Amino acid sequence: MIGTGPGEAAGSTTERVVDLLRARILEGAFASGAPLREVPLASEVDVSRNTLREALRLLAAEGLVVQPPNKGARVKTFTAAEVRDVYRARRVLEVQAATESAAAGAERFAAMEAAVRAKEAAERAGRWRDAGTASLRFHQALVAVLESRRMDEFFRTLLAQLRLAWAASCDEERFQRGWAERDRELYELLRRGRRNQSVGVLLVYLEDSERQVLDGLRRAAAEGEE
Repeated sequence: MIGTGPGEAAGSTTERVVDLLRARILEGAFASGAPLREVPLASEVDVSRNTLREALRLLAAEGLVVQPPNKGARVKTFTAAEVRDVYRARRVLEVQAATESAAAGAERFAAMEAAVRAKEAAERAGRWRDAGTASLRFHQALVAVLESRRMDEFFRTLLAQLRLAWAASCDEERFQRGWAERDRELYELLRRGRRNQSVGVLLVYLEDSERQVLDGLRRAAAEGEE
């Protein structure tokens, strides 16, 4: 529930709706291509339809929502080319963060550790959507070592796009199983200050993750044609 408090600007309410919906996308709450129906969604977040429309327009600008002419908004479905572009951007930011991680403060490593622990716990419990969210939070915490608000904001949107790519490619269990160990390996290298090793492990990690998403997209497309 969001609403608008006394004296609160409509713009700030719109921004909070954007933040809320983006966070839900990152957490896997919306399926790829799912319709975003204005009336129930506006009621759910307790805002007017005009405010919701503006929020959806901003999310469309971030590449998370599409708004075809004379049709309702829906969650974006990612193509293979777009997935490759997301991973290209991930490599730039995450490798730079790993390179600079030795200078990171204790709170940054604490955030990474908490995310890895959450990933491990979720995987043990078979909570695959939560496992995916925790893994994204780990990589978000890694990029935060760059100490750049602009980078943080860009990467937050990038990870929401990645979550939608996962949703289009395969079920959560198939994608998430086994990655907790790899997140732990990367974290331990970063924590110990082994910069060159961590960069090497990270590059292989991202290559394998990208391949898995692209394979899933091809598999989903083939199944859709049957």
